[in-house]
Amino acid sequence: MAYSVARQDDPGDVLDTAAERGRACALAMECLRDLQECAAEYPGLFAAKPFGPTVFSGVALANAFGSPRSTAAGIRVAARTSLWAFAADWLMDYVATSREEIDAIVGGCAAVGDGAEPDPGAPVQGLLASLRDELATRPAWAAQRPVWRDHLQRYLLANAREWSWKTDGDAAPPTLEDYLANADNFGSSLVNVGHWIYNGAASTPSELRLLAAASAEVQRTLRLLNDLATYERDLAWGDLNSLMLGATRDDVDRRIGELADGCEKLIAPLAADFPGEADYLRRQIGHSAGYYGMTDYWGAL
Repeated sequence: MAYSVARQDDPGDVLDTAAERGRACALAMECLRDLQECAAEYPGLFAAKPFGPTVFSGVALANAFGSPRSTAAGIRVAARTSLWAFAADWLMDYVATSREEIDAIVGGCAAVGDGAEPDPGAPVQGLLASLRDELATRPAWAAQRPVWRDHLQRYLLANAREWSWKTDGDAAPPTLEDYLANADNFGSSLVNVGHWIYNGAASTPSELRLLAAASAEVQRTLRLLNDLATYERDLAWGDLNSLMLGATRDDVDRRIGELADGCEKLIAPLAADFPGEADYLRRQIGHSAGYYGMTDYWGAL
């Protein structure tokens, strides 16, 4: 999908743009330090392989460029939730070898989402509990917690569903539309909902759900942008990818364009009341289009 960058002939515009991007880079470095501290708190969750420098730096950059005028504290929950999602994805996609293990991860994390104490032997639950407790410090948490809980459940169940698709040799593979309908396993909507709760973006659960509906369409777009970048890796790691479902790169690129148009139709009406959040969602698409055009997040096995 083609994205254009407006030409800037005015040296002042160039300097202003460079300064803004320089600030975003500095914000990413602050975020990276926090993510490294987070990983040190849960050493059993982030093995050096595949959690190499690309994972931490990629997560920090994505969150900084999504909210370039924020602070490290303002993007802390979003970045740490992103990192948690990478860890949970790794456990369910590559570490778990049975349905019982998948069910234990899903059930344990869902219980933490409901308020249970984490299992001391399950660091994926421990990090999730710390995120839950940090969100609980926000004024809107009591009212908006069900929205976050819903997106946590969607994330867990979508990962479990994809595990079934990959391991059930007798079942028909999903269609491209089935696959897109399961895009909650990408995790960006869970990240966004937590970010918006933490930063007080929405006054009511209804407003938060309105933002989340646009986020879900963005998430489907990001899912396919990711697939174009990770196809060879997914083949090598035995993961699922839209290009394995009968779609060509041209098909996926065309579908990305359709989804991006759908995103804008949802985002544009939000811009009047939620200008920052509309900008945030647009930035997620733009950053991912550029980032996945060259690389992806995962390190080496």
